[in-house]
Amino acid sequence: MRRRRRRRRCIGGGVGVISRREARRAAVFLLYQWDVTGTPLGSLYEGEVDDYTRTVADLVAAHAPELDARITAASDDWPADRLGTVERNILRVALEELDAGDVPDEVVLDEAITLAKRYASDDAGRLVNGILGRIVREKAA
Repeated sequence: MRRRRRRRRCIGGGVGVISRREARRAAVFLLYQWDVTGTPLGSLYEGEVDDYTRTVADLVAAHAPELDARITAASDDWPADRLGTVERNILRVALEELDAGDVPDEVVLDEAITLAKRYASDDAGRLVNGILGRIVREKAA
């Protein structure tokens, strides 16, 4: 039985071509450093950074207070700054992607949950799912 290869959706920029999944991960890592150290985001870009990574990270940094307010509202008034830094930045990236509308909501949720489970914990995956699920439901209403 022959297996079909799944086509990998890639985006340009930076040194090579990377998948959107890799770009999201890179954006979360950059934003984590920015959030923890307070270092300006522009100085955290080492070498070439993919265009999508840079765009998402810059948008999140520019809109962080508004994104955090939305996260807080969707998490039953649990302040975004009390969430783990990884979880908070995964949620911020996901909200920017949901707002942009160029990625289906289901894909944004799945990618965010996967990142949370991989780089935080299974509980973080459930937390991210709950918060983003509420935001998507309210958006659809």
